Amino acid sequence: MNQVLCSTGAIIGRPNGRNHKLIEKFAENLQCDGFEFMMYSTWYDKAEEIVADLNRMSLNFPVMHCDKRIGENIGRDEADDLETALKRFEINCQIANDIKASKLVVHLWNGEISDQRMENNIKAYDDLETIAKKHNIDLMIENVVCNQEDPMKHWCELTEKYPDVHFIFDTKMAAFHNQMNLIYEDDYNWLWKDKHVRHLHINDYAGGYMEWDKLKTLPIGKGNINFEEFFAFIKDKNYSGDYTVEATAFAPDGSVDCDMLNQCFSNIKEYLQ
Repeated sequence: MNQVLCSTGAIIGRPNGRNHKLIEKFAENLQCDGFEFMMYSTWYDKAEEIVADLNRMSLNFPVMHCDKRIGENIGRDEADDLETALKRFEINCQIANDIKASKLVVHLWNGEISDQRMENNIKAYDDLETIAKKHNIDLMIENVVCNQEDPMKHWCELTEKYPDVHFIFDTKMAAFHNQMNLIYEDDYNWLWKDKHVRHLHINDYAGGYMEWDKLKTLPIGKGNINFEEFFAFIKDKNYSGDYTVEATAFAPDGSVDCDMLNQCFSNIKEYLQ
């Protein structure tokens, strides 16, 4: 059965000090099947401690989300950027191994540089894939928002150069670029037929085309995405992967709205029936 996961990034953030130890506390009240562990760029100096704590929790972490800044460094590619990015990516792969995550979500492009130097990002994929394979990790490239082109264009470019590339599809990211309807077109059937899409992020979006001030990760039903249509589509395509909810659940005081997240998990499971 498909697993419905909760991103630790939805419950651990600046308001609660990015305290990874709180994951265990919040997990007691979350009705999900496991977690997608989000790695922050500020955690490298205590990576061993974090791994030990996560393993002690005895929770299910089948997926890990790579440090987002790795893609930013790759795109910029100045001074020692690429070397730093690859070293950190290897650490991310090792952490994934240590917490028994078999899939790794990657923002191949990210940050202010975004896809402005996409040739750097596409070229670097080969190195990332080599490292991931060494660690037996399924590398998945997310359809991250762009400030120059669009994620579907870059997915096509990657597939042309690397035919075995795998993807993680985020509904909010697609909606931001008006690309939700694009995936239903026959021209993109290869994404599902050839099983390039290996995981899904189920988030809502309440803005229009590239409305940056509305780029907030919302729970299902709080935006304008037609999830009934989407789930019917992926069911027809025999999608067999898992799902992650990323809706921001922490308040300014660091508390977490577990009820909101549980409603998201419940909604997804209803769509899957």
